[in-house]
Amino acid sequence: MTPGSMRVGIGGWNFEPWRETFYPAGWPQARELEYASRRLSAIEINSTYYGAQKPATFAKWRRETPEGFVFSVKGIRYATQRRVLAEGAESMRRFIGSGIAELGDKLGPLLWQLAPTHRFDAADLTAFLEQLPAQVDGLPLRHVLDVRHASFQSPDYLALARRIGVGTVFTESDDYPPIAEPTSDLVYARVMRTREDELLGCAPEVFPALAASAQAWAQGREPSGLPRIEPGLATPGSPRDVFIFFISGAKSRAPAAAMALRRALGDTLPP
Repeated sequence: MTPGSMRVGIGGWNFEPWRETFYPAGWPQARELEYASRRLSAIEINSTYYGAQKPATFAKWRRETPEGFVFSVKGIRYATQRRVLAEGAESMRRFIGSGIAELGDKLGPLLWQLAPTHRFDAADLTAFLEQLPAQVDGLPLRHVLDVRHASFQSPDYLALARRIGVGTVFTESDDYPPIAEPTSDLVYARVMRTREDELLGCAPEVFPALAASAQAWAQGREPSGLPRIEPGLATPGSPRDVFIFFISGAKSRAPAAAMALRRALGDTLPP
């Protein structure tokens, strides 16, 4: 089988410390996306979590990035930061209709982040997930859920997410529970353990191991050594697209970590 695609990136591209650690001295701030998108293969847009962007803004981001580049887009908080998720359906629909389709074929997964205090409630979660649309303006949509409460570490949650076809974030963090089991045709990992005292954000040996995990996921296999809720697959499944983002932790090191992982995957980067 042909493996799924593997993309590596960071959250956003406008971060002042990156003008010391990532962007060349004197590089124009207006061209930071241009620079970042030629060294990373994906970027997670976080600003959309706080407020909707204009269609013209999404179109501008599409034009500034190279062919094959992909954005993941974080869904607006008004849809998910509430006790009853089903009540956020209207906010979700407004967000999806706000212009994200202007990204065209550079539109990647939509990420829906739940509150750390939000517990798994099968009925309420089902009502929310079943309202997630499969397309917008003719573009297919893939949805990923970022769950942050330990109650989601449950076979019942995994079965529900798989039935609806919604991905689940694998969070590498000290603060949130990891769920390593894939629940859709993609794997979405957010690595939150970069360190300021490592020039690459992580110890050098981390990147070959993380690359091996990404390759296993892309081939439909289950990486070894990850925490499990259910037993691993005995035989490979279907290939999956893989997205790995270096988020939080020592944020100033995130671009260096992402580029190190890309090199470990065999990607060629510009100087």
